[in-house]
Amino acid sequence: MKRGRSALNSKCPIFPYHEKPGKRHKPSFALSPPTDWGNLPYHIVLQIFQHLSLVDRARASSVCRWWNDVFHMPDLWRRFEFELNQPATSYLRSTHPDLIQQIIKKHAQHLQYVSFKVDSSRESAEAACDILSQLVNCTIKTLGLISTARSSFMDVSQAHFVSALTVVFVNSKSLSSIKIDDTPVDDPSLKVLVANNSDTLKLLKMSSCPHVSPAGILCVADQCHGLRELALNYHLLSDELLLALSSEKHVHLEHLRIDVVSENPGQTHFHTIKRSSWEALLRHSPKVNIVMYFFLYEEEFDPFFCEETPVTHLYFGRAVSKEMLGRIGLNCPRLVELVVCANGLNPLDEELIRIAKRCKSLTAIGLGECEVTCSGFVEFVKMCGGRLTQLSIMEDVLIPDNSYNMEQLHSEVSKHLGRLWFPDMMPT
Repeated sequence: MKRGRSALNSKCPIFPYHEKPGKRHKPSFALSPPTDWGNLPYHIVLQIFQHLSLVDRARASSVCRWWNDVFHMPDLWRRFEFELNQPATSYLRSTHPDLIQQIIKKHAQHLQYVSFKVDSSRESAEAACDILSQLVNCTIKTLGLISTARSSFMDVSQAHFVSALTVVFVNSKSLSSIKIDDTPVDDPSLKVLVANNSDTLKLLKMSSCPHVSPAGILCVADQCHGLRELALNYHLLSDELLLALSSEKHVHLEHLRIDVVSENPGQTHFHTIKRSSWEALLRHSPKVNIVMYFFLYEEEFDPFFCEETPVTHLYFGRAVSKEMLGRIGLNCPRLVELVVCANGLNPLDEELIRIAKRCKSLTAIGLGECEVTCSGFVEFVKMCGGRLTQLSIMEDVLIPDNSYNMEQLHSEVSKHLGRLWFPDMMPT
């Protein structure tokens, strides 16, 4: 033991507590010198700036010359969202006019991913058009026009809007993604878009654009062979459009979103799309997601789902009848997701069970103001099994019966889903 201690002491000498100042040893874990924030690498400062608000970004640019240089570098201005709000109609902060002019003067040619977020006032929408009309040296790839409340772009003079939008369509020549829902865009402006960006356009969202005709959207489908995603109103959908999207020259469409909206109940005529046209699209793009949003009154559903339709996602924003849900179970075999806002006071047991039998790809369902017996609901879940990744139903929808009370229902449904499940307070 003594020998071991002496050996240990020889390797690890013990320093006395009191030493002369000149003899003190420096610790081996000396602290590194403080970071010089003024000499941070360019890419780190750029990343920091990208996470700052505009106001904080401008303040940070006054810290030193290096940070001010980064503030004016092109990479920082590739993405920009113009927020245009009127103090009298919105509590949101608006992009300062001086900053807007600075961006147009110094960074217009750097902008690539641009969005305009406007409130419900016509003045804000007109201001957005004024900015668009000044982007003559831009190379924009993504453009989004977003109304935070009601659509204010529809209040702008159509000539003013189209003129401003055409400036971007003509000068960019590399537009890939465009979101212009609820705007007065028209057929001639779409022709300008196609003439200058047909090789690059991949995504076009233009629901609720009343000045666009089926011929206008058909022009886009005929010329933009790289189109991957398209969103439009049902009145623009036609057999000719589906056949154009199914031609050999087209790259396969990945997402087709269709909004079926009725503003005047009983006064809107909805046409029927041929089954052969749907089948042509499916042969050409077998993995396409076809998403339909319905905002109709019950008497207006007659033209839909009378024969097989390859829809994958269905959302009903108003009440839908038992008959319609029965048709879906018969004629929508590709259905992946179903959301029903309301139905009525008649239990949907038979309709849900039919959907479970026929729609083998169904993975998500949400029920709002509907009714289902607990036994029918358990049977539906049992048939779908663990493939239901989203099951969103309010407890008020479920009617206890002789087979299940609510506590038994929770246990039985959880068993078939393979995870713990409870009804939602509000279905998503």
